[in-house]
Amino acid sequence: MKGFLFSMSIILIIMIYLAFISLGLPDSLSGAAWPVLRVAMDAPLYFAGLLTMTVTVGTIASSLLSDRLTRKFGTGLVTAVSTIMVGLALILYSTSTQIWQLFIWSIPVGLGGGSIDAALNNYVALNYTSRHMSWLHCCWGVGAAISPGIMGYFIANNNNWAGGYRTVGIIQSALAIILFISLPLWKKSNSVKLEGKAKPIGQSIKIKGVKLVMAAFLAYCALEVTVGLWASSYLVDIRGIEESTAATFLSLYFIGITAGRFLTGFIVDKVGDKNMIRGAIVVMFIGVALIFMPLNTLSLSGLVVMGLGNAPVYPAIIHSTPANFGQENSQSIIGIEMASAYLGATLAPPVFGFIAQNVSLSVYPVFLLVMVAVVLGMTERLNKVLGENDRC
Repeated sequence: MKGFLFSMSIILIIMIYLAFISLGLPDSLSGAAWPVLRVAMDAPLYFAGLLTMTVTVGTIASSLLSDRLTRKFGTGLVTAVSTIMVGLALILYSTSTQIWQLFIWSIPVGLGGGSIDAALNNYVALNYTSRHMSWLHCCWGVGAAISPGIMGYFIANNNNWAGGYRTVGIIQSALAIILFISLPLWKKSNSVKLEGKAKPIGQSIKIKGVKLVMAAFLAYCALEVTVGLWASSYLVDIRGIEESTAATFLSLYFIGITAGRFLTGFIVDKVGDKNMIRGAIVVMFIGVALIFMPLNTLSLSGLVVMGLGNAPVYPAIIHSTPANFGQENSQSIIGIEMASAYLGATLAPPVFGFIAQNVSLSVYPVFLLVMVAVVLGMTERLNKVLGENDRC
């Protein structure tokens, strides 16, 4: 019997990994398509940001509703339905001829993505080790890395951006069918079941330490997005580095995050979530210090170090949520953490853009330093509030 349950657990984690790869697919798809898509739609350049915000609003909404949905329908069904929702929406993207249609289909992409993210993060936090959480988020990076290649292939063939969206949509839909077929496995597995009524969001926020972890998530995601979005501009305009070199090292930053999550999966169970976060923050401080350095070689290497430092923070905080706040509260709080993360990722680009426009782009490393300091302050304060025996 134990062998059977172990096999169920392995099969399920593989399904969850595949679902998280699919979660990453749409996240970088529009960015790759936009140069061609906006010309085809005769849309202004800034509409890309508005489309992203539309997706984000849907994602935040579904993250906050995840506790209620998961308790009522179960993680497996929520994941399967959300995946097919995203897949069909991407297929509908490919049929669009007017920009307003893209805004319509962005809503289900956001709603589905938020539900998948919150439900699977909580399921893994409750039923698997920190190692699997690190590898889960590594899978997201794999999906985010694959989709630009798919879109690039179709754009190279007669600027067929619609073919790129259609292909990814079909991949998502095919995976959704597999998830529907696998629903009995979720019921048979020896997993933690969420029972009782969903806790109101306002009540969950009042739980000791939740506001601190919200602030930590907001600052971390603001940091991660700001590094990626503004690194090339800083390196080219302020440091005088060639565009191609800056772009290469920016890609290494994202590779560092994905590879870092894969590698930390081998050690996080031994060192623990809390110590993993502390070590990662030290590496992040080193990365910022290198970016500050006047020697361009060191500044460029700082991006790679930042990627490696960023890698463990997100999955480690998520995985420690049931231990920090109780299994009965974890789905609600992980939904709140997801919403805080998306809010930070949405607010950071315009906030730093405003600062760069009115002060100077040279404050880029200072902004990163402040965000790392906030993450450190909030996570250490959380450790103190919850007690040294609790994990963060």
